[in-house]
Formats: sequence, structure tokens, C-alpha cells
Amino acid sequence: MNKVLNYLLRALMIASVCLSANVMAEDAKPAEAKITIDIPVALKEANVLFNMDHIALGADKMPIGMKYMSMLNDRMKREKIPGKIIGVFHGPAAFMVLNDDAYNAYRKVDTGNPYKIMIEDLVASGVQIEECAVSMKANGWTNKDLLFVVKVNTGAIARIIQLTQEGYVQIQP
Repeated sequence: MNKVLNYLLRALMIASVCLSANVMAEDAKPAEAKITIDIPVALKEANVLFNMDHIALGADKMPIGMKYMSMLNDRMKREKIPGKIIGVFHGPAAFMVLNDDAYNAYRKVDTGNPYKIMIEDLVASGVQIEECAVSMKANGWTNKDLLFVVKVNTGAIARIIQLTQEGYVQIQP
């Protein structure tokens, strides 16, 4: 019994010390944590190609690539960085640029394209969104199946090569 009591007392003391340390650590934190930048990044120009060939959703269920396009576009505007952003959709992600009717038929839903507003906002802010004609042909889609803001390229792989040769940096989210 004595051993059990000693064990319980020791556990209580350890818990008390840990709790005190946590409270002191919380009190020691500044109201707003600061980040120190070791490597500042200043872009002179940014021509960026987003290779949108697969579905990658964040914890918020938003497409990571489109979110990054938007964030980069906002930064380029804010910091007056010249350049262009092009999103090339193909393969398993090709359906993301379909209009509501084509999206519903392809996905077998009746919700319409949940990415439509994000795509339209990206284009309105200066991002170019392209769809691969090879992916379209494989799925039986035509231009009328796409959102009206989407441009069609001959084929995504050749387009990615072309843009890379023109100096675009490829991001694959």
C-alpha cells in the first residue's frame, strides 16, 4: 500500500510540474509568433505552368493546384511581378474544366461543376486555363462541353514541353 501511495504521489508531483511548465510556456509565448526569414525571395519575373494532370485536394477539399495558382497570381499582382500563369488540365484532372451539364454527365451527379467559380475567377484575374484536346477526344468532349473561359491546346504533353522551352517553370501540385 505504501508503494502505491508513493507512486501516486510521485505521479501527482510530475503532473503538477508538467502543468506548471505548460502554463509558463504559454505565458512566455508572444501574443503573435514571429517568423524570421533567412532567404528572402524576390522574383523579377515569373512565367509559371501548372501541370494539372491529377486530382490533389487540400484538407478544405479545394484543389491544391488552383489554390496555388490563385495565391501566386495574387502575390504577382501585389508585388508587381511581371509574368504569366498557365494552368494545363489533362488526364484524370481534365473534367475539372467542364461546364455544369458535361460535368454532371461525366461525374454522374447533379451538382454542377464545383470548380467553375474558381476557374472563372482565375481567368478573370489573368490566369490562362487550358484543356488538352487529347483528353477531350478520349472522353468524347467537344469545346461546347467546356467552361466558356477555357482554351483548348493540341495536347498537354506537347504544350508542357513548348512552355518549358519558352522558359516557363513547371509546378506539379
